[in-house]
Amino acid sequence: MDRKIADDLNILGSFLGERDVPELTADNLREKYNFTAADVMVLFGGSILAGGDVFARGMQRHIARKYVIAGGAGHTTETLREKMGQVLSGIQVTGLTEAELFSTYLKRKYNLEADLLECKSTNCGNNITCVLDLLKENNINFGSIILLQDAAMQRRMGAVMRKYVPDKIIINYAVYNAEMIIENGKMRFKENIAGMWDVERYITLLMGEIPRLSDDKNGYGPEGKNYLAHVDIPEKVVSAFIELKKYYGSSIREANPLYAS
Repeated sequence: MDRKIADDLNILGSFLGERDVPELTADNLREKYNFTAADVMVLFGGSILAGGDVFARGMQRHIARKYVIAGGAGHTTETLREKMGQVLSGIQVTGLTEAELFSTYLKRKYNLEADLLECKSTNCGNNITCVLDLLKENNINFGSIILLQDAAMQRRMGAVMRKYVPDKIIINYAVYNAEMIIENGKMRFKENIAGMWDVERYITLLMGEIPRLSDDKNGYGPEGKNYLAHVDIPEKVVSAFIELKKYYGSSIREANPLYAS
């Protein structure tokens, strides 16, 4: 296993796992945005367990005025149910939506409750539209919003939000930073991350994102399916993806029609 493969995967991971501030603190928000708390913070259910911990820390630090957990059932849900079942002893996780799972986790581990749960969405696109509808239904006007999502899908989530509310301050914060390393000839994560995907699934998620973010006839940008705002993909990311296709071309995740909007 070549070290260059790990380096290229880390280039993709760093690009996709967008963080607009180094850490979710009042000081960092003040320095960049001139406020200490956003109007809304949303945790999206496509995240791993670590997302619940990041969301809880944000709540404890009063990083927003309203807190929302979003997610019905999609391509990541069954994995989340399995991971949650391991940490939520005595809770029947079968059939629970992503939002309900994270809500239970938040209550059990931190004794915290979000203000709103969105339990209908099935993909990144209607994650956003359902959250915007929910905020409108509850008369929550906002000028700034923090988005917490799995690192592999964070940049896409932000781009979808920009399509619908380009005039709002959108703060991206991927819930983890995963670094791949080669050890004893095998690929692994450098650090343990709560509820992390297995290596193969993580690579599949990374490889599936670049075609989706591409603004061409096959991508999700304005020149393609128009699901999201235009995303500039740096040349080094494109080069890394092209190299990785030699090894993982068959790992590019196709959209599952079961979870289409």
